[in-house]
Amino acid sequence: MTSLSDLRKSYERAELDESASHGDPMKQFEKWLNEAIHAEVPEPNAMTLATVGSDLRPSTRVVLIKGFDADGIVWYTNYESRKGIELSGNPFAALQFHWVELERVVRIEGRVEKVSEEESDAYFKSRPLDSRIGAWASPQSQVISGRGVLVANAAKFGAQFLLQPPRPPHWGGYRLVPDEWQFWQGRRSRLHDRLRYSQDGKGDWRRERLAP
Repeated sequence: MTSLSDLRKSYERAELDESASHGDPMKQFEKWLNEAIHAEVPEPNAMTLATVGSDLRPSTRVVLIKGFDADGIVWYTNYESRKGIELSGNPFAALQFHWVELERVVRIEGRVEKVSEEESDAYFKSRPLDSRIGAWASPQSQVISGRGVLVANAAKFGAQFLLQPPRPPHWGGYRLVPDEWQFWQGRRSRLHDRLRYSQDGKGDWRRERLAP
């Protein structure tokens, strides 16, 4: 078995320079996300979401970005899941994208809010039928006796709603409104490029280089 301490990689694909990066972090994120999609990296829309509960224990899970604009980053989930419960008590969270093949990481921190009912309805209607039924079938984060529970629930709600399942009241979207970004580009000799964007008192973005 290979020793974990012996695993090494030299990062040499690209660089991230202040003069070449966008002054607006959302524009820089859009550029990198599009490059990840065009490079056909596996699941370029996957991001790690970190929340903290009332017990002050952090937890992470992988979710999928479903939209972004000047207001923030959007994903959808069960409001009664662990992450939903934690966000209801502490509406601050962090996101991380890791595009391994491009040797890039994006970290985003900020306040989380629910998207509008209209936004959640519109996205829910765009989902495949089995995914819409699945939103009803899974009591996310709750203990169940076995997979049979999910199969039975899917059959039950499939028969009940047929081809037109409505959006469950416990399911919808969240938007993280960023107040800090970090962009990390792997470089040779572990001298990585790392830029942080944070807001000043006027709401403008300040860009700074951090030591890796």
